[in-house]
Amino acid sequence: MSGNSRSVLSSQTGVHQSLEAVVSRHLNSQWQQPLADHNVEAFAAMKNWRRQRGESMPVWLDSGCGTGYSSCQLARSNPDVLVIGIDQSAHRLLRGHARFELPVNALLLRAECADIWRLMAADGWMLERNFLLYPNPWPKPGHLSRRWHGHPVLPTLLAISQCLELRSNWSIYVEEMAAALAMTGRRALLEQFHPDQPISDFEDKYQASGHALWRLTSCMI
Repeated sequence: MSGNSRSVLSSQTGVHQSLEAVVSRHLNSQWQQPLADHNVEAFAAMKNWRRQRGESMPVWLDSGCGTGYSSCQLARSNPDVLVIGIDQSAHRLLRGHARFELPVNALLLRAECADIWRLMAADGWMLERNFLLYPNPWPKPGHLSRRWHGHPVLPTLLAISQCLELRSNWSIYVEEMAAALAMTGRRALLEQFHPDQPISDFEDKYQASGHALWRLTSCMI
């Protein structure tokens, strides 16, 4: 995939001034929104698939995988791990199934990340790696709470992710995530990078459009 994708446009020029207050509120409260039935069903299917493949195998989660191309790439390059891709769009996942064949160590499911993360936490899952590859940046300043680091599910996301990797074409997004992680005492490496082989459709499109690409990695000590 290639194309002339526009760079992220925002009136925000740095880390959001309300980030600390928002993150502090979420770190000191428990999010109790009811779980959607279809997410509970998807998690049950995920558990069954993992049981059949081998529960001792490390699990990598591709959160918001889009078509699942990135999940396929990760699984092919790492045959000794289980790679699970989840996305809320059935249409995107169907496009992926039409384009490529999944390796046996990969699974794609339609589900919302926030619910799946909470179900994983309640069931005692620990992901060896959790990828957030080019999430919607929600660039308007008023949309801070829609970004993952400003969302009430943030404590759960961190609790289940031994290593977290975030990629974005908006530097402010990764800077804010790094600032949120610092508030929990978790270190993060933030860097601009140039992939030799794009891992996802978005990465391919953004690199072809000349965007600067940013990567954050954070692992539990």
